[in-house]
Order: sequence, then C-alpha cells, then structure tokens
Amino acid sequence: MVHQIRNSCKYVVWKDRKTFCADLKDVYGAVNRDAAGSALEKLSEKWGHKYRHAIEAWRNNWDCLTSYFDFPLEIRKIIYTTNTIENLNRGIRKYTKTKVQFPDDQAALKAVYMSITNIEKKWSMPIQNWRFILHQFLTIFDNRCRL
Repeated sequence: MVHQIRNSCKYVVWKDRKTFCADLKDVYGAVNRDAAGSALEKLSEKWGHKYRHAIEAWRNNWDCLTSYFDFPLEIRKIIYTTNTIENLNRGIRKYTKTKVQFPDDQAALKAVYMSITNIEKKWSMPIQNWRFILHQFLTIFDNRCRL
C-alpha cells in the first residue's frame, strides 16, 4: 500500500500533495472495501481532472489493493505500512544470498529459520495490540499458524 501511495504522489505537484494525501487516506484508511470505493470516487471527483494518472493507478490495481480489507483493522495497519515485512524479507535475503545453492528443500528452510531467529534478536519495539493481532492470525490462518 505504501508503494501505491508513493507512486500516486509522484503525479501530484508539491503544493497539492498534502491535501491530496489527506483525501487519499480516506481511501486506504476506510473501514471496508465499499467505503474505500466511495472514497476513491470522491477523490476522483475532486482531483481526477487535475491528477488523472494518480487516480487511474488506484483503479488499475484496485483488486490487489483492496484485498487487505479481508483482514481486521489491526492487521491492515501492519500490511499497508510494510516496514516490518520489508525488513524481514531484506534480512532473509541477506542471510541466504551468501549460499549459492542448497542441497535440498530442508536446508533452505533451515537457513530461512536461522535468519529469522537472528533477525528476531534485533526487534525491540513491540507491535501495538500484538495479543489481539496474534489471536486474529490464529483465527484466520488456523491451519497454518500454531502456538
């Protein structure tokens, strides 16, 4: 989501950016997919004549962008900021790219596990409402997520 927001802003002149982004926040901060669609229509009515490409970027990617409305609000905040996810992926790549190849799938899984274990040691800031978020993950991904 953050990448789509940045992509949209590159079409908007500096003097309009703050107002445009405030209106755009109504789209990605909506309570559900329908409310987001309504907010996108309002955004289009207000800014579409001036920043057509920014609005089209949202419409062209609408299905992918709104799939995160399938999750509760607390999980959505983690998804649309993506900093945590990007840092984790970067750490895994850093740890595994020194290996040219793995002898089997189990070795690759062990390398990913070890990289996550090392990355975890650096995490010091707790995620807000983590217990509730963990409960949501356990409910949504019952077959993949266990304690």
